[in-house]
Amino acid sequence: MKICVVGSGYVGLVTGGCFSEIGNHVVCADLAKDKIDNLNQGILPIYEPGLEEMVKRNAEKKRLTFSANPSEAVKGVDVIFVAVGTPSRSDGGAHLGYVDDVAQMVAENITKDVVLVLKSTVPVKTNSRIRNIVKDSKFKVHVVSNPEFLKEGEAVADFMRPDRIVVGIVDGDQYAQDVMQRLYHPVSLNHEKIVLMNPESAELTKYVANTMLAMRISFMNEVSTLCEKVGADVHSVRHGVGSDARIGTRFLYAGPGYGGSCFPKDVSALVHTGRDNDVEIELAVATDKVNQRQKGVLVRKLRKKLGGDLRGKKIAVWGIAFKPKTDDIRESPALTLIDAVLADGGIIAAHDPIAADNARNLYSGKNNISIVDDEYDAAKDADALVLVTEWRPYQSPDFEKLKEVMKQPYIVDGRNI
Repeated sequence: MKICVVGSGYVGLVTGGCFSEIGNHVVCADLAKDKIDNLNQGILPIYEPGLEEMVKRNAEKKRLTFSANPSEAVKGVDVIFVAVGTPSRSDGGAHLGYVDDVAQMVAENITKDVVLVLKSTVPVKTNSRIRNIVKDSKFKVHVVSNPEFLKEGEAVADFMRPDRIVVGIVDGDQYAQDVMQRLYHPVSLNHEKIVLMNPESAELTKYVANTMLAMRISFMNEVSTLCEKVGADVHSVRHGVGSDARIGTRFLYAGPGYGGSCFPKDVSALVHTGRDNDVEIELAVATDKVNQRQKGVLVRKLRKKLGGDLRGKKIAVWGIAFKPKTDDIRESPALTLIDAVLADGGIIAAHDPIAADNARNLYSGKNNISIVDDEYDAAKDADALVLVTEWRPYQSPDFEKLKEVMKQPYIVDGRNI
């Protein structure tokens, strides 16, 4: 098939790269000319294991191309994926301006009937909203909701071996259903992965799935606080609870709170969607409240250990990305820690094997913070070391070397590893 993916960020690049890998001809379009110029030179704006090699391989085969002119890129294609951002508004809802703009552009520039697939995470009723925008197009636009369920750090594997493919289609649109089944057939060979439903159900499924996972994290973080009070081991509790097949072990790890581009935004969006419909999603509200409190747990431990005053204290931070195998630092618990230490007058030396450049850009021009290239250099003369992200190199450190280089051998293990 001929596919256009509008938006060449995380979701768009993974989608475009993977569809080209299974034989489709894909053009990834984006208005950001600098980004497209870099992509044409093999330079990706994100880090994702396996993606760079896939993009380069398919670009060389001419199955994957890049365009800074979306209006031209949509001409003559069979399927158009919308993968633009839907950032949070101040009230917690999703900003849909970019999605609306793409829909209008598609309606005005397509040269044949197309399937327009909403891959961006959008609130309930967005499919209906987009159908209204494109209804006057000269050609038929079949609007489909197909939310992504890609885990950062494992996105290529998630696309190629999905647990499920949620597809929301207006009742009676057999053409769109046939196209989506053909499109995803290569990744559904062992058994049918597509879960068909109406668009409203598909849109809500994404928010509910991420909120439920975030809820498990927040719940275990509350349990970990109780464990500290009563002398229990949260690892043992997790193992005992997770051994129940009805519960399972995933997303039951206590830590400094969740971050990234999805969980915080999607929890807030679900709360906002509920309130728009006179439903208070109280568990989602509590999930966010617990997470905000948990993000401060590391600096509270530092203050308690170091006499309540971090002024002039050097704090080493291992891990800045919100999770391993990604360079994404958005909403990372490490940023909450770093900002709090700096606000207290402390000094930060931080290390991350992948996300260092993003952190340098974020803190460019700030005093009392350095992002270093070696984790043990970060620990040199430190009053404390805080492990925030559970990268592999941090999981079995040289404790003798740390004891030698640190001012005092105090480590806060934010991931219980």
